[in-house]
Amino acid sequence: MQQYLQASDIINWQHPAVLTKAQELAAGLANKTEITRRCFEFVRDQIRHSWDYRQNPVTCRASEVLEQGTGYCYAKSHLLAALLRANGIPAGLCYQRLSAGESGPPYCLHGLNAVWLEEYGWYRVDARGNKPGVDAQFCPPIEQLAFRLQSAEEVDLPEIWAEPLAVVVQVLTACATVEEVYNNLPDVEVLPKIRSRYEK
Repeated sequence: MQQYLQASDIINWQHPAVLTKAQELAAGLANKTEITRRCFEFVRDQIRHSWDYRQNPVTCRASEVLEQGTGYCYAKSHLLAALLRANGIPAGLCYQRLSAGESGPPYCLHGLNAVWLEEYGWYRVDARGNKPGVDAQFCPPIEQLAFRLQSAEEVDLPEIWAEPLAVVVQVLTACATVEEVYNNLPDVEVLPKIRSRYEK
């Protein structure tokens, strides 16, 4: 679990502002599940999704997301991981590969989190921000994410990463505006599922 508690250049939870906010969110609470809920709801509801609000600048590091109050889903997941780790709660990064439109190609990554809760084990949460048609909630052990897979080509990537994927960091740090990010959304190649000889 140690890797899911560490501070890094992106998940920089030891930054004074992040640490202060983490302590503020945990104030008066002893139960780590309730601390997780409070951190999740803060990032989901108080940090604006950059594309929903067309809000610059582009952010990546957790401290930048907190300072600017905005971020793409990936950046918001960096902040949530930082707030949780600052409170001693193991947190990682997860991704879905979703259609960038209504359906079909092109595809892009969507960033979310997994958090270790003693009562439930690894539990995924999605703090990208709710809007009509998107209703992500914290209701363990049931996962209620922002997006459901709509086709065989969309994928829940199973890994729980301690650090964001390089392709995500590259886009967020190379693009100057939210529009540029939108036109260069990160993606990864997913190997096709091999049909088992036991499948009918």
